[in-house]
Amino acid sequence: MVLDFLQQGYFALFVIICLGYVIGNIKIKGISLDISAIIFVALVFGHYGIIMPSIIEKLGLILFVYTIGIQAGPGFFDSFKKQGRTLVIMATVVIISASALTFAAIKLFDIDVPVAIGLLTGALTSTPGLAAAIESTGSTGVSIGYGIAYPFGVIGVILFVRLYPKITMANLKKAEQDYEESSTEVFPEISFKHFIVENENVAGKTLAELRIRTMTQGVISRILSDGKPTVPTATTVLKNGDIIKAVGTEEALKKIGVLIGRETTQEVPLKEGYEIQSILVSNTAVVNKTIREIIQWTSTYGVTITRVRRSGIDITPSPNLKLQMGDKIKISCSRDHMEVVTKLFGGNSKKLSDTDFFPIAAGIVLGFFLGKFSLNFGSSFTFSLGLTGGVLTVAMILSRIGKTGPIIWSMSGGANQLLRTLGLMFFLAGVGTKAGAQIIETYNEYGFNLFLIGGALTLLPMIFGALVAKLLLNVNILSMLGALTGSMTSTPGLAAVDPMTETNAPSIAYATVYPVAMVLLIICVQILASLG
Repeated sequence: MVLDFLQQGYFALFVIICLGYVIGNIKIKGISLDISAIIFVALVFGHYGIIMPSIIEKLGLILFVYTIGIQAGPGFFDSFKKQGRTLVIMATVVIISASALTFAAIKLFDIDVPVAIGLLTGALTSTPGLAAAIESTGSTGVSIGYGIAYPFGVIGVILFVRLYPKITMANLKKAEQDYEESSTEVFPEISFKHFIVENENVAGKTLAELRIRTMTQGVISRILSDGKPTVPTATTVLKNGDIIKAVGTEEALKKIGVLIGRETTQEVPLKEGYEIQSILVSNTAVVNKTIREIIQWTSTYGVTITRVRRSGIDITPSPNLKLQMGDKIKISCSRDHMEVVTKLFGGNSKKLSDTDFFPIAAGIVLGFFLGKFSLNFGSSFTFSLGLTGGVLTVAMILSRIGKTGPIIWSMSGGANQLLRTLGLMFFLAGVGTKAGAQIIETYNEYGFNLFLIGGALTLLPMIFGALVAKLLLNVNILSMLGALTGSMTSTPGLAAVDPMTETNAPSIAYATVYPVAMVLLIICVQILASLG
């Protein structure tokens, strides 16, 4: 009876997920597989002939990769500027070493070139690499090699990234703190100080004339003039002896001190009838608007924006900073206008939990077409991003754009996490059952040697990459693990790393190196194919 039910794909899918979660929560000496245990359950089901429809794997892959891109996109570009070169070096080490080992295997073990190339692409779980290899060689040996190496390519990466922190006794909590501290270098801590207006070149001029926001990246939130607190506007004139409250980074406050005068311990009280409040940005009308545009838009209400909190980080509200959906802004405003101003920005947490599926579907469609687009370099080399690369690239670009007309491309954290987990479960179940269906038959037909070579092509490049990252590049372990999974083009590997930390470090590193690794692998495949 149960076996009959298991022949129903949808029933088997959720049985695999249930068993995967049960097994994933089992800890042995502090080690657990978490959600990645689903793939091991799926391998067993696949061996006994229970295979997920291919649409399950594709749907899961698309949802998982798209949500990763949406989450990683805003930080990807900053990360690439900051550590892109370092992570690309890691990817290069992994791909070049894997290709060199493949060449050595061809020479030492007299393996057919197409089979060896298949081992390489399977060990790195690269479908675009497989497609390029088949096109270059025109041989079925590529698919055979891919089938031999692929199961351990999936499992080996998962085991490596899960066990590496335990083997090296890495402190992941410390790594999280280090990563967050390095992030504050991009978004320094916001504080406030009080200054006395003493500069003769400042006295008698309006704030609009002084352009303090633009010049210092700081904000004047209050002014005490003639013993009375006031809320600054563009037309406010500073006078000698006035006391101002400035908000900004340490560097911004230093610049304000040079411009205005010496620091003082005397504080400026809040103007009577005014209050300070944090408001959640949930109104699409203000998304992608700059602080300068917002200030102009709300000028009649006397609003002062003193800071913006985004993804747990306080950001100085510089004039060109664009608001994003889900930002939390701290404002000073008259009590009479606070209700109106709150509605202008949204202030509706329920709206953030509502998910508009049109941007998701539209983004995936655009990613599909980008993945189909190919570039021809002569008659022997064609490059395309493929489904995974296309969807990932589009998601990162759209999340960076944020808004196009009425369309909001970003997603709330809860919605992103739900869709990502759903996609991940489907993907692992589909990949696992497909690999499990072939693993025993492949072993019986081709013996154990090719499995060992495939396993070496998976593990050794990761070991080389990890050594280079640790000893030469000093890469944070969370970024290193994400970069390794990206270098191995392993989405299941990223799925194994993702639950290990609350930061976006692995996802951003994965998104940074994935396109580079894919291009390098295709080039290496073309070079190896020329040997045959």
